[in-house]
Amino acid sequence: MQGFYEQLSAALSDDQPFTLALISGAKGSSPQRVGAKALFFQDGRILGTLGGGCLEAEVHARALRALQTGESAAFEMVLDHDFGWDDGLICGGSVTGLILPRARQAAALWPTLVNVTAPVSWGVKKDFSITSALNDGAEWLYRETVSPPCPLWIAGSGHVAQAVVPLALELDFDVTVFDDRPELANHRCFPAETRLQVGPWHELLNEPAARSPAFGLIVTRGHQHDALVLAEWVRQPFVFLGMIGSRRKARVIREQFVRQNIATADQMARVACPVGVDIRAQTTREIAVSIMGQYIQKRAELLAAKRG
Repeated sequence: MQGFYEQLSAALSDDQPFTLALISGAKGSSPQRVGAKALFFQDGRILGTLGGGCLEAEVHARALRALQTGESAAFEMVLDHDFGWDDGLICGGSVTGLILPRARQAAALWPTLVNVTAPVSWGVKKDFSITSALNDGAEWLYRETVSPPCPLWIAGSGHVAQAVVPLALELDFDVTVFDDRPELANHRCFPAETRLQVGPWHELLNEPAARSPAFGLIVTRGHQHDALVLAEWVRQPFVFLGMIGSRRKARVIREQFVRQNIATADQMARVACPVGVDIRAQTTREIAVSIMGQYIQKRAELLAAKRG
């Protein structure tokens, strides 16, 4: 989501007029979730997405009309047979949303959402004005809290980590890589945005707990190093902790850790090993996609639970 606000902020310096449209409510099956956003430009460009298909086409048409009139509007669309047959979008649900051609007037707000270090809230009032002052008793058409990216700690800097990290950064995770090999744990192998912790493992594993909610991934160079990291990280308050390996490896380590009182059976049950969604991944990049697919899912479950 922070990537979208970066695009929105960049659009402020462009002379091309745009309309911000967003999904404010959804019932049943729909192509996008609440909070989905897109910018519709006068020249036909679209940044972001409301789900594509006939829904996005209809909002696009309305957004261009709003650019001409300057009038904000709310919309509701039922995604049934009559609405979606021609484009193959027959979700059966409904969505509500807002079309905001005067989003540029909130120019002071958007850059503050790009690199937040603490939660920042904003919303759209009943008169379609956009503000971050959410405690004035106003009626709201939409409200949102933008939080810092979830930390993702990765133990290991080998091929899998090098494939995972760029993808994780694009997906709005705040990535830190831990390893004892400076020849791999460096910014020649990882994007500049990656935090690197390099040193002996006994020092790295004394790092204070990550800011919550945090995720962990163990992909070191071998089973012994994986077990070394897991012995410490299994007690960290990660929302989700995954480790690369086979089911046999998972069973052997689980039994050993419980037998030696390194971790409880409940703690070990929360470790996902083998990590990743089963897509029959073979190449390193496919493995990275498999892993990040699972982390996206777990993060979405966390956000859904917060929304209640």
